[in-house]
Amino acid sequence: MKKATKPAAKKAAPKKTGRPSSFTRAKADALCVRLAEGESLKAICRTPGWPSISSVMRWLEANEAFRAQYARAREIQAETLAAEILDIADTQCLGTIETTKEWGVEVKTADMVEHRRLQIDARKWIASKLKPKVYGTFRPEDAGEGGSADPAAVLAALVEKLPE
Repeated sequence: MKKATKPAAKKAAPKKTGRPSSFTRAKADALCVRLAEGESLKAICRTPGWPSISSVMRWLEANEAFRAQYARAREIQAETLAAEILDIADTQCLGTIETTKEWGVEVKTADMVEHRRLQIDARKWIASKLKPKVYGTFRPEDAGEGGSADPAAVLAALVEKLPE
């Protein structure tokens, strides 16, 4: 008579050590929406109950779908910043300017042009980093074979390459 054999025991997966990830699809979706609306990752992560920046970086490393969603949100963020530039440029922002003169302090109300210029420059810079092909600056090495920074020369070189 044969001896009854026990079924082979399955090996239990080793337990993961450390804190479990706080990643949820809902949290990832909400984070990407806030990014696309123009909010910075730092500001989002400062919100109580939200993950730290390092947690988001771990999410990006571990989750390919989230990585693609995050990249798309950053592209949309560049478009949002470009739209904000127009709003800032088109909207007058009144403020007070105090200047010290010999006889005291002069206070006048004026458009805060320098402040708006700073806001626009900051958004232009960020947009150029998020979407360099669209909002980046033209560099001579991008001109192609001739290396000419002259836009007319670049256009002429491209026209020559067109099929007849």
